[in-house]
Amino acid sequence: MYMPWRCAILIHVGLAIGFSASFARMQGQDLPIGLPAHPLETPEPRAEGAAAPNPEPAQPSRIDTHIFGLVPEYDAVNTPPPHYEPISAARKFTIAAHDGFDPFSWVTTGLYAGVGQWHNQYPQFGQGAQGYAKRYGGAFADGAIANFMSEAIFPSLLHEDPRYFRLGKGSFFHRVGYTLSRELITRKDSGAHGFNISEIAGNLGAAALSNLYYPAQERTASQTMERFAVNIVGDAGFNVLKEFYPDMRRKILHK
Repeated sequence: MYMPWRCAILIHVGLAIGFSASFARMQGQDLPIGLPAHPLETPEPRAEGAAAPNPEPAQPSRIDTHIFGLVPEYDAVNTPPPHYEPISAARKFTIAAHDGFDPFSWVTTGLYAGVGQWHNQYPQFGQGAQGYAKRYGGAFADGAIANFMSEAIFPSLLHEDPRYFRLGKGSFFHRVGYTLSRELITRKDSGAHGFNISEIAGNLGAAALSNLYYPAQERTASQTMERFAVNIVGDAGFNVLKEFYPDMRRKILHK
């Protein structure tokens, strides 16, 4: 039976492949990153004697903080500094809040809830406006809890960096491989690389917590692992977008 969670995976993968695969042909040579540091990144120290920066810098536009003005990418580091600088726990929670409550999340949640309604996922919720509201609430809670668990709570406790550090060079398949590997490899606050416990444990914990608000008949191990898989595949798909967005922006928007 074609279950809605498979639809969710296809939506995530389709977004990533649809945006990035068309740019595979231009990956024959390394491309300069060509974008300033992300608005949430720490600026590099000013050299002695250099002119003081503008005390009121221009605020970044939505096109600077969202992929084509739609998909939030507050956790993307487009131009990694030469010396790694960790971020505070407060910044980690800010990133999670941006990802969890951005308007894009409300819209995609509505899409997932609509697919669940169409397939009568969780039939105990019923149909009509009430059934849709319950499915919407469950889907939104899934995403928000997963974001805070994997990008804020676990990274703060384990001293891991939830940001995506863009590679920005190499062949298309090499960069996709690097992107997918970030689900298992992350930066520690010390600057070293290690196993991405926050991504795995955070999303698994979020999937387990979802059993608190889904019907009792749906609180099975297989359903929990399905929700975990949706979270992992979704994160990987959006990381692919973050990897290739500067290239797409340069080619399409000439920025």
